[in-house]
Amino acid sequence: MDAKTLENQFETHLSSWREDEKAALNLLKVVGDLRFDSSIELILFRRGIYDARPTEVLNDHLYAKNYVNKPITVQMSLAIAQAIQKLDLAPARIDIGKMATKWLSTDEPWDHIDDFVANELSGFVGDEAKEAKQIAPKDVVIYGFGRIGRLATRFLTESMGRGEQLRLRAIVVRPKERDNAYAELTKRASLLRKDSIHNKLRGIVRITKEADEFIINSCRVRVIFANSPEDIDYTEYGIHDAMLIDTTGAWRDKEGLSRHLRPGVKQVLFTAPGKGIKNIVHGINQKDLDFADDNIFCAASCTTNAIAPILKVLNDSLGINNGHLETIHAYTSSQNLLDNYHKKERRGRAAALNMVITSTGAADAVTKVIPDLDGKLTGSAIRVPTPDGSLAVMILNLEKETTVEEVNEIIHKASLHGELVEQIQYSTSKEFVSTDVIGSSAASVYDAPATKVSKNGKSITIYVWYDNEYGYTRQVLRLAKYAAQVRRYRYY
Repeated sequence: MDAKTLENQFETHLSSWREDEKAALNLLKVVGDLRFDSSIELILFRRGIYDARPTEVLNDHLYAKNYVNKPITVQMSLAIAQAIQKLDLAPARIDIGKMATKWLSTDEPWDHIDDFVANELSGFVGDEAKEAKQIAPKDVVIYGFGRIGRLATRFLTESMGRGEQLRLRAIVVRPKERDNAYAELTKRASLLRKDSIHNKLRGIVRITKEADEFIINSCRVRVIFANSPEDIDYTEYGIHDAMLIDTTGAWRDKEGLSRHLRPGVKQVLFTAPGKGIKNIVHGINQKDLDFADDNIFCAASCTTNAIAPILKVLNDSLGINNGHLETIHAYTSSQNLLDNYHKKERRGRAAALNMVITSTGAADAVTKVIPDLDGKLTGSAIRVPTPDGSLAVMILNLEKETTVEEVNEIIHKASLHGELVEQIQYSTSKEFVSTDVIGSSAASVYDAPATKVSKNGKSITIYVWYDNEYGYTRQVLRLAKYAAQVRRYRYY
């Protein structure tokens, strides 16, 4: 190829890229306008695009190849977003990637993409739809400010919008520096701003001069110092009928967690497996919640949230006779940094230096979510020297014969359609490693190239990645929105 041709190719690509970036910028403007003017959130194949850079938006369009084989351009997404902007919609969360996929595959002779979009969102339009979705905002209290508590704070404040869903009103911490509240809040604010795994908070964190509030973007969040739940009357802080999210693990049964039912608190959501309360994995069994009676419930464990969606899909499609779960889990703060005494076996050895065999209750816990699997699964775990990003390896014996292609297609379909599109991400990458899962909003990232099926077609081995911090926190907050009855219309 001669030099002139190479130069022309360079200039052509540069010009095309500039046009794509302009379209991405225009798309981001429409996304922002819809968010603040109409409470409409646009996403692209489950990925949030508000507050993204134009190059991130373009990359997200390339990522769409994991879901569909047809090209989706940023210009097409912009046209769909502009069509949505012309409609008088109720508050909603709309996946424009899924809508673009449907537009590309439709056989109906639409005159214009605007007509197609209006038809797809016909149930979201008009006064009747808006009246049906008059959502009352829900106050939220986060009790504990560790890994999950800080991530929940990040997400709640970054996605505040017009404050029509969950409103973070307070964070409860046990005082560490009793004589210097400002110094303590300064340290806690620093941990919120910067995280060694999840990078910087997208926004601003300030501390009031009285050292009693964080100001995080649009939210003023009261910081309450307390040694026990009984010390607090939340109504004194203007908090009413709140949902309290307990991230401490200090109390694990209904009796202990009921201590949080103080004035101003109506519901308690525990971020670990609980005893004597309903264990819920959103997307699977959230409908088991009785809004009138279940005021204390839990979001199960990170591992249960990762494996339950995949097990549900496979059990429904192929039937599971029995199986074994092996969790390759990142180390956690419950382990020792250096060798020292620990009440649990093996966990006393240095977490960042050793693989540590330990136990997991996920195999039993998943039966609370999917009762049909009761008695069919065994489980164990290995903690490994990574700070976040875990892997579940499942060896399952099936009722029906299958193939690698069929298993992968079953999961691929579930990641695109149905009740579990928020929970399951389908990966075709042969280069996927544990750090690649960090920041995934899905509960489960299914590694399609790693799937194995025995010669008789009745035994399969599958690999499911999960961000045991961020992915789990997103599941917790999905459950919180459902239980608080602030979920908007959704187009997935």
